[in-house]
Amino acid sequence: MEFDPKTPQYLTSDEKSFASVSVCDRWPVIITGAIDDLHRTVGDVTDAEKRNEGKEIIEQLAKLKYEVQHNRQLTPLPDDGEPDIEGYNKELEQRGFPTWHNVPWLYSECYLYRRINTLFTRSKHWKDYDVFARQKMSTFKSSRPAVLELAGRYKALALEAEKGPAGKTPEEIEQAERILFAEMCEICLWGNATDLSLLTNLTYEDIQKLQGSEARKAAEKNIIVNDTDAAYDVLRDARKTRKDSERRVDIVLDNAGFELFVDLILAGYLLSANLATTVVLRPKSIPWFVSDVIPKDFTDLLGALADPQAFYTAPDDTGRTYEPLTDRELSEIKFLLDQWSKFHEEGKLILRPHRFWTTPGCYWRLPHVAPDLFEDLKESELVLFKGDLNYRKLTNDAAWDPTTPFTTAIGPLGLKSGIRILSFRTCKADVVVGLPPGEDERLRQTPGGGGDSGARKWAWSGKWAVVSFCDGKA
Repeated sequence: MEFDPKTPQYLTSDEKSFASVSVCDRWPVIITGAIDDLHRTVGDVTDAEKRNEGKEIIEQLAKLKYEVQHNRQLTPLPDDGEPDIEGYNKELEQRGFPTWHNVPWLYSECYLYRRINTLFTRSKHWKDYDVFARQKMSTFKSSRPAVLELAGRYKALALEAEKGPAGKTPEEIEQAERILFAEMCEICLWGNATDLSLLTNLTYEDIQKLQGSEARKAAEKNIIVNDTDAAYDVLRDARKTRKDSERRVDIVLDNAGFELFVDLILAGYLLSANLATTVVLRPKSIPWFVSDVIPKDFTDLLGALADPQAFYTAPDDTGRTYEPLTDRELSEIKFLLDQWSKFHEEGKLILRPHRFWTTPGCYWRLPHVAPDLFEDLKESELVLFKGDLNYRKLTNDAAWDPTTPFTTAIGPLGLKSGIRILSFRTCKADVVVGLPPGEDERLRQTPGGGGDSGARKWAWSGKWAVVSFCDGKA
């Protein structure tokens, strides 16, 4: 905690904060979902020893849920052989072994998922089981209309690019590319709308409404900070001055399923447009915040797209059936899959997990606790941080004044850090920075915005978004 900013963090005891909503409403639902998933899996297990061990894990999950709901103390994590356990337990002791209903949100939600993970890593038969995998793939299946729309749109753009910019001036070419880059970024931004840890009660139809071009266009006015142009300028200038040199873009991933799909769309676009020569994708190492990407999620997603007809037409749990995909839709998905495979084979699309992403603290600690990763990120032309959790970790989920510059709130990753950052975030919690004076007050007065209650409720819904840039190489 010694490297964290002095600005106070949001606490689960603050009833005006989304942290309080998390501990009271979200976490019990999330743990219940994990119990239901494992119970369903255990029911199909024939090996008696494995089945009994699965039942024991279910009992431990139920115990955890009881502790959360009844405001028990957080207890030291059992040793599962991973080095981060010591850091979790040391910080827990430094924080005085707080109770669930009076603890900083950032530490406690990370602790929650790390504790769930130990139940599996310490087992004999369930070490690699992802209790959230079924939900992730179910949501990706629900995203079928948006997946097909984007696959078709992407193929058309790629084929158009192959023909070359005939009859256009350099200025017209650049303006068209700038607009396309902005559109790709917005697709990535609103792909975060399906964060499973935050939207726990969505129906199939609700998910469809959150995705697709019409929804994105309607939401464009809700991007209250938008530094996309500055990021494009950086990539464009690097291409001009170092056309034949390595120019890397890193994407610190957020959610699996549809959001991972749109992240891969963005990666493919950056490589196709030569705005990057390499894209490094950075997933988590363990199941995290329900829907966060782990390496296996790539295998699951690509496996689904390798046979999209089977994946998207298979009956769901209710027995509902779906229309077959057309030959055109199948060819458009195949085009995407073939391009991603080619980029991967050529070493242009790389997967690079790191345990730092699932440690309990904020990214202010990065230079000190993971100097190898910090130095690696400096090699990147631009590092994209996706989603709400990454934003909250960049800013320590602290109660900054909303007019605080983003470059200030991210501390050691800000100016002169050697790292360029572009953070995509749909607002789903209290912390927000970089707003002009009066903007927070205005948004509080919008319907459901919190009014004079003292709660920044407008920032909880995912309706509003920020795209924040910091040039740490300047």
